[in-house]
Amino acid sequence: MIHILVVEDEQPISNLIRMSLTKEGYHCACAFDGAEAADFLEKNRYDLILLDVMLPEIDGFELMDYIRPLEIPVIFLTAKAAVQDRVKGLKLGAEDYIVKPFEIVELLARIDVVLRRYQKCDMVLEIGGLKIDTASMQVWRDGEEISLTKTEYELLLLFARNPRRAMYRETIYERVWGEEYPFGSKAVDLHIQRLRKKIGWENCLRAVNKVGYRLEVEP
Repeated sequence: MIHILVVEDEQPISNLIRMSLTKEGYHCACAFDGAEAADFLEKNRYDLILLDVMLPEIDGFELMDYIRPLEIPVIFLTAKAAVQDRVKGLKLGAEDYIVKPFEIVELLARIDVVLRRYQKCDMVLEIGGLKIDTASMQVWRDGEEISLTKTEYELLLLFARNPRRAMYRETIYERVWGEEYPFGSKAVDLHIQRLRKKIGWENCLRAVNKVGYRLEVEP
């Protein structure tokens, strides 16, 4: 399991991030100031840190001096939007810099990019009779490679990482297409119909009435 440390002093924002990441299958710890974050880092190992800049005790920029030798990737989440602040954060070694307010779907996408860059995600997934190599973006069934479009592959990966979880069409569209769901769109349904046939998931990638879809296989 991927372990993420959220360092954010505004509790409502921290809670929202924690709940969203937990739903995605990540394990989260929350620190509310820089000194507490340093204590957490002394006692535990994390795969990623989401770090505010304006923190009590020790601010995020100062905390980077402590984090850098640990070689843990960092994404800044901050209201400091000035170009000089972005440049400073990136020069200090952060992998990304996201300005508040932000959309959770964008944060999840950027987390996924950073984890892939650091090869923290599962490199090979085996589920529902498929073998998915996330490094090469190749998919096999019974030793035979299945050719998928980029959108089909992203759909497959989304369900493979969230088995037995009902997912709304809106969530699926936002996660795969990276855009707000257009009301009445049939894009999700049409792509899933094609994906089912290609990978042999006609019986396990099931429609959920008035919601969306759920993958009914054991994780």
